[in-house]
Amino acid sequence: RGKTKVLIKIIIGILLIVMIYNLFKAMTVMLKDEPKQANMSKYIGRRVLTSVAIVLVILIAMATGLIEPNPRPY
Repeated sequence: RGKTKVLIKIIIGILLIVMIYNLFKAMTVMLKDEPKQANMSKYIGRRVLTSVAIVLVILIAMATGLIEPNPRPY
């Protein structure tokens, strides 16, 4: 069970890195005005999809009992 928690944390960490990469890629596209480059919305859309994937991974892991939320958040 400990290995699955570590695996879930690694997956979420990788998805967060991908999300941050797409956010910075969108920023560089926004700052440069080159018509041949991809649209900024392409990278923003990828960031949103990555955020959805992170939430789904967390919800599925909680629903299956692989991870459990903090019982007292304060």
